[in-house]
Amino acid sequence: MNRETESVTLLDAPEIQGLEFRRYHGEMDLHAIVSVFDACKVVDGLERTLSLEDLSLLFDHLVNFDPYRDVLIAEINGVVIAVAMVYWETKARGDWIYNTTGYIVPEWRGKGIGTAMLRHNESSLRAIAQQHPVGVPKFIQRMVTESQEDLATLLSNDGYKVVRYHYDMVRPIETPLPLAQMPVGLEVRPVRVEDYRQIWDANQEAFAENWWHRPATEEEYTYWLASPWFNPKLWVVAWEANQVAGMVLNYINTDENIEFQRKRGYTEEICVRSPWRQRGLARYLLVQSINMFKNMGFEETALGVDAGNESGALVLYESVGYQVVRRWLIFSKPLA
Repeated sequence: MNRETESVTLLDAPEIQGLEFRRYHGEMDLHAIVSVFDACKVVDGLERTLSLEDLSLLFDHLVNFDPYRDVLIAEINGVVIAVAMVYWETKARGDWIYNTTGYIVPEWRGKGIGTAMLRHNESSLRAIAQQHPVGVPKFIQRMVTESQEDLATLLSNDGYKVVRYHYDMVRPIETPLPLAQMPVGLEVRPVRVEDYRQIWDANQEAFAENWWHRPATEEEYTYWLASPWFNPKLWVVAWEANQVAGMVLNYINTDENIEFQRKRGYTEEICVRSPWRQRGLARYLLVQSINMFKNMGFEETALGVDAGNESGALVLYESVGYQVVRRWLIFSKPLA
């Protein structure tokens, strides 16, 4: 692994006294990255908790990502005020996606720092893409919330176009639920340790046709098992004999509930494998999950959805009582 720690010169950097850019220095920088995120999340409408432990675990298991090469840090007189990162992935549909992301503390926005870091990220991604096959569709991509209007404008002016929307949805626990029946021949049973891999593989198969899907790696399976939100006791998985038919992999983010003073359970990874679709299974598993959280004393459930999901997921979730609380815009442009 390349562990260079020298400063980085950005050709488009604004002239600001004390402004310097450098590479990632290791675990000592994780604290600073969390601090930058915390300074941004209220302004950017990100109701999420990022702990040092969560970030460290993520960095240890990310694929197609080397923090010593792919993280850029901006400082003012030695104080970290911005961080930018890049990574790449190949989608099941054949596209090669080169992702750019980052955060700048609010008081240092609008001064050209973000523009300079975006251009640096794009240059880094082009260098990475040169090592990949030619003649395949390649795109630079950035995901922003609707609250990040200045960033959206910057991306639009730089040739990016919105290609997709992602919604965060929330459902008050007391909202009446529709009737839902388990399809004949299926059952829900407690998840055993020996079921983990089969459930993972079934999940990957069920989502294989989705626009955003990419084949997962063994490293990501390891991360999934180690994730703080991995809680099989909360999962609702339907079986037909020894075959996984569908699932909702529920979880609780305790740190987030404490920070935002709420009682929320997440109903995520909702999917049904092809042979069992169009029988009402997803609705049944979702209703069962909501009832489970209600019986546990929670006040709301939440999920995220690709607004363009071809299977009609958005319509299903709205019919069960979920409402959109936040919209994400996925910007993309061809990688020249």
